[in-house]
Amino acid sequence: MTRLRALVLDDEPPVRTYLAELLRATERVEPIAVVGTAAEATQALEAGAGIDVAFVDVRLVDRTGDRSGLVWAAALAARPEPPSVVLATALVDHAVAAFDVGAIDYLLKPFTRSRVAVCVDRLVARRAVRVPSVAAKLMARDGARLVFLAVSGILAFEAAERLVFVHHAEGRFVIDLSLTAVEAQFAGRVLRTHRNWVVVTDQVRELHRRSGELVVIAGSGLAIPVSRDRGPAVREALIAGAVGAVR
Repeated sequence: MTRLRALVLDDEPPVRTYLAELLRATERVEPIAVVGTAAEATQALEAGAGIDVAFVDVRLVDRTGDRSGLVWAAALAARPEPPSVVLATALVDHAVAAFDVGAIDYLLKPFTRSRVAVCVDRLVARRAVRVPSVAAKLMARDGARLVFLAVSGILAFEAAERLVFVHHAEGRFVIDLSLTAVEAQFAGRVLRTHRNWVVVTDQVRELHRRSGELVVIAGSGLAIPVSRDRGPAVREALIAGAVGAVR
């Protein structure tokens, strides 16, 4: 089962580290970003790691000034394809506020292994309902021709020359979807490696450096660049989906 990719936002290092450990221990959540400020959290979201859920401290104190975690969580609703939100708080009174910002759940501090496990159960169950079904075929263009490609043969998607291309076992074709739309349609099955590239994770065969640059190899040899800022998240996401990985 693919793990949920999580962001943990809390201004207290020991607290956010402990929550990340509890989440990882469930073996169903992989903390991709564990940060202490709203700015860092926003940067992590925009890095394209495909965050599924954000655990947000209600009484967040940003290094650039006080900023409630509720404010940041509420702002997520305005983003395209926002992650689910779980609020963390030391006060039970904040439970009502949690639902006001559309939070799926809230965790009371100090965190306990059992309560975190219950929260993850809810997240997994909700994701099972929300994950969109993927059609068996993808419509693409080859000049004036419409081509219907088997989804199972898709390797990656590339934005170039003001167009979006699909790299398929049968060739490279133009499609009428943005990379953002591709990520939404194939949620949980693809990974953004670069501003201009999205790869189908099941097709990834290798991750290595070529001429000093990190690349993933999909299918029988398609080399896909991994941008420097996305490198750690891409590596963690691929490891999380593999058996026998050693960190």
